[in-house]
Amino acid sequence: MKYNSVFDIIGPVMIGPSSSHTAGAARIGLAARNLFGGDPEWAKIYLYESFAKTYKGHGTDFALAGGLMGFAPDDPRMSKALEIAEERALKIEFIEDSAAVDHPNTARLVIGKDNESIELIGISIGGGKVEITELNGFELRLSGNHPAILIMHNDRFGAIASVTKILAKHEINIGHMEVNRKDVGKEALMVIEVDQNVSDDILKELESADHINQIAKIVS
Repeated sequence: MKYNSVFDIIGPVMIGPSSSHTAGAARIGLAARNLFGGDPEWAKIYLYESFAKTYKGHGTDFALAGGLMGFAPDDPRMSKALEIAEERALKIEFIEDSAAVDHPNTARLVIGKDNESIELIGISIGGGKVEITELNGFELRLSGNHPAILIMHNDRFGAIASVTKILAKHEINIGHMEVNRKDVGKEALMVIEVDQNVSDDILKELESADHINQIAKIVS
């Protein structure tokens, strides 16, 4: 079976009962795992509004756990994901948060392993579709409809140019790009959607570019 991206569900098969609360939640968990770059050892998952009220009955809890372990939304193991997570020593804490959010199906995931961690916010927008709206405090709009590169870098002159120069050399076309920074001269995030998957060799070259700190990719 082919998937268009780490977020997409192709075909009518999925583990229910809800496309928004189950399939969408699985895709948020899967996105977190891919952006982290592997299997986390622990996760704190904050659930808001509708997610917080119904996450046990609608399977949002096991779907998020399954996604974190790399299960696709139609994986037959999905309904047993919480038990499998326990067997794998993946510690997951679910927290019902009453803070106001822009969308009722919102989850904030903080996941980590050893001394590394990431934090992201994902929303399930219906029909199994999701958006990642924040990563490590940076606002973004990432749907996963196209391959993408996420690049943490220092906000310095030439950082963006060094990345786009490498992509142009390898004939990688940029479909959409946005840059966010927390403050002038501090850490910044490039989100680059491209027309084709970027090979690991090109990623290594990007990692060696000026002022680049960390790179994650999303494949199609």
